[in-house]
Amino acid sequence: MAPSITYITGPQLLSLKSHPNTAIIDVRDDERSSDGHIAGSLHFANATFLNKLPSLVEATKDKDTLVFHCALSQVRGPKCARRFVDYLAAAKDVGVKNVMVLERGYNGWQASGMPVCRCRDDPCKGV
Repeated sequence: MAPSITYITGPQLLSLKSHPNTAIIDVRDDERSSDGHIAGSLHFANATFLNKLPSLVEATKDKDTLVFHCALSQVRGPKCARRFVDYLAAAKDVGVKNVMVLERGYNGWQASGMPVCRCRDDPCKGV
């Protein structure tokens, strides 16, 4: 059975992101390069998300928790999380146990004073 989607707050994600079985998926498009990002996040832009689903599954095969976000996590983040869950269900892949969306997205994360990375690495190697 495919996982359901839940929401997570910035402080909850801050404590969870140090776990090696967690991946943060940034689905913003071009704004990632100018606005910064959550350290250690993987970038799978909304504009090409459907085409990159197999790559996302491969990149996160050792993870059991994925946290999606966009700028505000109102449209792109939840939509991509749902597409990922639907893809897993169709593929009968149940390795991922938790699919979450970051409340208030990257903008809320940054506005709350959470740590931001401005590297240009893809994937981000920050911690």
